[in-house]
Amino acid sequence: MNLEPLIRLEQVALTYPGPPPVPALAPTDLTIHPGEYVTVVGRSGSGKSTLLNILGLIDRPTAGSYLFGGVDTATMSQARRTSLRARRIGLVFQAFHLLSHRTAEENVALGLLYRGVPRGERQQAAREALARVGLGDRTRALPIELSGGERQRVAIARALVGRPELLLCDEPTGNLDSTTAEGVLDLITELHDAGLTVVMITHDRAIAERAQRLVSITDGILTEPAGRAGSR
Repeated sequence: MNLEPLIRLEQVALTYPGPPPVPALAPTDLTIHPGEYVTVVGRSGSGKSTLLNILGLIDRPTAGSYLFGGVDTATMSQARRTSLRARRIGLVFQAFHLLSHRTAEENVALGLLYRGVPRGERQQAAREALARVGLGDRTRALPIELSGGERQRVAIARALVGRPELLLCDEPTGNLDSTTAEGVLDLITELHDAGLTVVMITHDRAIAERAQRLVSITDGILTEPAGRAGSR
């Protein structure tokens, strides 16, 4: 690919302070271009969530350089990092993190609250995002009235409502049965096919194999099998 990388990690590492210090991610190089679909597969405690939190500008690495769209995030203030995450990155977690007393539309609209978007525009954008994930008829439903798959789709809609360049998914099917999980994975594939850059972490090798690129992580060390890039 000739495009400017969306993500470039250069010897990025994270060690949690002690005593004793706990290394969570070894010095890592990783490049992801716009439009790629990359999965990071590893067992519990392998460092994959640490990597996702760094990519999502939640955790700050203790070493190395993380360039997002060519901009070095390591030197940014926390306020700028938060603003960048809100504008350009969508996050989906295993737990849906929906407010129980808010409708699907209200939960999705909250994704725009801190960007200063007027209420009417937030509501319209939320309805459009819900329609995009197949829930255009469930905008007024409370989380308790939704199935597990529908709740995850609401969470994905919330991640998409700001039209991010990058979708980060942390075990998005971990709380779902196999049939429902398949539907969510199909949706993520559709979003990627429409041009969205996707990075997903998972412990399930079969899920990881669905992506263009598969990266393994063990004890905080990334490896990428030869010949996997672009194989989907």
